[in-house]
Amino acid sequence: MEIKDNLLLRHFETPTEFGLLVMEYAIQERKIFLTKLNQPENLSNEYIEDFIREVLSIAVERKFKVVPTHPKLAHFFRKNPAYKELLPPGIKL
Repeated sequence: MEIKDNLLLRHFETPTEFGLLVMEYAIQERKIFLTKLNQPENLSNEYIEDFIREVLSIAVERKFKVVPTHPKLAHFFRKNPAYKELLPPGIKL
């Protein structure tokens, strides 16, 4: 999966057969706030979760702590406790 970091629009994006999958973000003090997930209809949850994992690997590379503010992203963190180490201290989901 190829993910483009669109710095101008502050989102990660990847093309799919159904349209563009986009995750909006804001960066503040070594934290990346994942604020919105725009997904095309008919896209599988497995594909979306792979996209989230790829974005989280980018955050790890850039040494960011991750603050998921979108409900689907918060659900992903609850469902995958291995990623909870990326949360800043004091953030519980």
